Amino acid sequence: MNHNTSAQCHTENGEVFMTDQSGNGHHLKQKTMKKLSETLTELGIGFTFPILIEDSNGYATYYENSDDYWERYERHDSGNPTYYEDSYKSWKKWERDADGGVLYYEDSDGCWDRYERDANGGETYYENSYGTKEGTPRSAKTCEGKVVEVDGIKYKLIAP
Repeated sequence: MNHNTSAQCHTENGEVFMTDQSGNGHHLKQKTMKKLSETLTELGIGFTFPILIEDSNGYATYYENSDDYWERYERHDSGNPTYYEDSYKSWKKWERDADGGVLYYEDSDGCWDRYERDANGGETYYENSYGTKEGTPRSAKTCEGKVVEVDGIKYKLIAP
């Protein structure tokens, strides 16, 4: 399944704005954490821009430039991001399966995506905050949640 989204970013009077695929404008706000450059300056440690910190696999975990922009990542064992935030108070979170495939995504604009995958990692179901639904959810393929009655006793079926 292929899910396309697009956004345009622009600045006005030094402020950053994003326009999503529906034409809705979002003001990207100010910083959420102290910049590394401020901490280094306070400690008297010299540095040059850009500041780039990478993990042992070469993936960026922190970036900062001389224009007061920074971004920070947390990563899954696969190297794929599980958390991102930047100096505009934008953030993104991903829940991933053991192979790093996305199961759930949400961001600071209130958007979210949910995925279900088969044993091989293939996408079997997708839905998002815009109302898009593709495939058949696992819960619709099972008897989970159904109630059966045996000898006058009601049982609610649950997934194993």
